[in-house]
Amino acid sequence: MSYHLKSKFSNNIINICVLGPNNLSVRYFTSTNIKKMAKKRSEEEWQAVLSPEQFKILRKKGTEMPNTGEYNKFKGKGVYCCAGCGTPLYTSDTKFDSGCGWPAFFDAIPDAINRHEDLSMGMKRVEITCAACDGHLGHVFQGEGWKHTPADERHCVNSVSIRFTPEEEEKKE
Repeated sequence: MSYHLKSKFSNNIINICVLGPNNLSVRYFTSTNIKKMAKKRSEEEWQAVLSPEQFKILRKKGTEMPNTGEYNKFKGKGVYCCAGCGTPLYTSDTKFDSGCGWPAFFDAIPDAINRHEDLSMGMKRVEITCAACDGHLGHVFQGEGWKHTPADERHCVNSVSIRFTPEEEEKKE
């Protein structure tokens, strides 16, 4: 089964081919490298295109309150893209209910996110950001014992940082 997705936020085309119940192949057809996709914007330009809450989280590394985000319990099929620049970040097949109060994913689309050491709040954490626009997404936690996911990793993402693009089944001629 094959799906053809187009992001609402950019001209990125994603071709997803489902090979089996737990086997997903994702291929990208873009005109530019994912890390060069978003233009670097000034703080004023970001404020003009983002809502105040999006600006606080994506650009100032804020965190939304737990259990308040629209994608925490959301179960639609498709792709989660950066709310700042539209870069595809996660597929719905990697989303799971961790009970943490934020959307959780066990893996990102290859090269879509960057990881940074975060020593704020008196602890060592790993911050995740969009590889294209450097927007703050949340944090990734490893070694928590997730047995029902292929990776023992939880990407804890703010709903405000992402936008969902539903899948559309590819039309065959």
